[in-house]
Amino acid sequence: MAGRYGGGGQGRRHGGGEGRGPGRGGRRPEPEPIRGVRDDARLSSELLRMDGDSYGRYKSLRGDWDFGDFTLTVQHAQADPFAPPSRVRVLVHDAGIPKSAWADPVRRRATADHLGRRARRLLRGSLLRIDTGGQEVIERSSCQLTDGGIDLRIGIDLPGRGRRIDGRAAERELCTTLPDLVDDLYWEEIDVAEAEAFADSVADTVALRAQLRERGLVAFVADGAILPRRSGVSDEPMTGGAVPFESPASLRVSVDLPHRGTVTGMGVPEGITLIVGGGFHGKSTLLHALERGVYDHIPGDGRELVVTRDDAVKIRAEEGRRVERTDVSPFVRGLPTGADTSDFRTENASGSTSQAANICEAVEAGSRTLLVDEDSTATNLMIRDERMQALVHGDREPLVPFIDLVRPLHREHRVSTVLVMGGSGDYFDVADQVVMLDAYHPHDVTGRARALARERTDADFAAPRHRVVDPASVDPSTDRGRSRIKRRDMDVLVFGDHDIDVRSVEQFVDPGQITGAGLALRELVRGRHLDGARTLAEALDSLERALAEDGVTLLGGDFGGDYALPRRHEIAAVLNRLRALRVAEQR
Repeated sequence: MAGRYGGGGQGRRHGGGEGRGPGRGGRRPEPEPIRGVRDDARLSSELLRMDGDSYGRYKSLRGDWDFGDFTLTVQHAQADPFAPPSRVRVLVHDAGIPKSAWADPVRRRATADHLGRRARRLLRGSLLRIDTGGQEVIERSSCQLTDGGIDLRIGIDLPGRGRRIDGRAAERELCTTLPDLVDDLYWEEIDVAEAEAFADSVADTVALRAQLRERGLVAFVADGAILPRRSGVSDEPMTGGAVPFESPASLRVSVDLPHRGTVTGMGVPEGITLIVGGGFHGKSTLLHALERGVYDHIPGDGRELVVTRDDAVKIRAEEGRRVERTDVSPFVRGLPTGADTSDFRTENASGSTSQAANICEAVEAGSRTLLVDEDSTATNLMIRDERMQALVHGDREPLVPFIDLVRPLHREHRVSTVLVMGGSGDYFDVADQVVMLDAYHPHDVTGRARALARERTDADFAAPRHRVVDPASVDPSTDRGRSRIKRRDMDVLVFGDHDIDVRSVEQFVDPGQITGAGLALRELVRGRHLDGARTLAEALDSLERALAEDGVTLLGGDFGGDYALPRRHEIAAVLNRLRALRVAEQR
């Protein structure tokens, strides 16, 4: 649609082509920026003049361009056609978005996410790209609401023919496709009912999660939820053959939500919950849904009302990771070397010590809900049966198994645990409730499990000591003094000269969160949240307060790429895996 920018088509594209930019040929490494009037007509004219010039002349476009109702800022122009995409910012001054859609932080995030997804659909087939993530509704840099306006961060592969500028294609993308996109994001142009329903759905999820603690629950799974995903490479819901979730009657609870009204589902109580059953009956599918339940989901995902407390952390073994001065003494005592396990460090942790460190670090960072799947754990940290104890006496075994600590962890520190177990009935001894999955249908078998349980003696679980991080060790600078923060797929965060392996941080659900975690490490130091005096937990508290006030853009106002907001628990997990990390003291 045309008309907001003084006419459409040729009139809009060629309305003010006065003056010339830098000389043709692009022989200078850094072309001089275009001077004088910088409006949409001038941009159109300059792009057409550039056609056939050396690709480097695109750099002269950097800066602001006035389109009337919005400002286009060329933040970064790629050096050649094969470099990472160029970055532009589109600030729509007033898109007619009513205050009801942005005054509340939850609805602001949801509406921004909805508009970002609409922008992605509208840009299909163009050279412009906007980051909108997957099934989760996460605050991200690519689309923000600004009190009635819209702030978009977009990537574009500036077009070229070889190493020459394709000015006509660039003019079409920046001076026609982009203004048309802005037109189609105005509130009067969108399906308002759909946008409001999207925000209502997210608001219900947030309201439900807020009720968990007061109800003594760690999670809720709604009746009718669709938990299985389409495939191992798709997080979209299974479309055929999926069994809708139905709560056991004994665990069914009702909750009242602001928009959906009363809904029912399975409440997972505080304490120790076992999820058991045969292979391929849905145990891990349920746990995976609980892992993702710390995030809100888009309407139609099937897991909109599968929610978990926002402090829940998935725990696994992670052989080979570095551990820096973590108190693992609840799990590791009396090493043959005589090392102090309350101040434990290693460059190459075993499966058991890495899992112990992961638990203690999660508790240190504030988690009060642990999610564990036996398939990804260290067996010798989970259980020691009677025959092994008879052969290897306690004074010869430094490891205290999790089964001896899971009850005191809850009793003394209010940390609940949800475990998927398929191979060890010993955990019946410590479980508060046992849910069995049978052909994807959950059944409460707590009574039967207790009939098989035995009395056992718990170990002690002293609260892990808190660490004070040396902020100088958290530095994104390279040897050449440049800041470098980038990700490689979902596996590695590059932070300065260090590669941080994040494959085992399973609650990263979006690539942008990995980049966001790197930016959060930088902000921890730059914002003096890590100041050499605060503990790690206190520094995370301080960062959370700043993010609540300033939003996700606090992390990367000067960053040229896309990023999304991670939780404090993923930020702590990445920090703990930084091999340069130094801990100054413990408290």
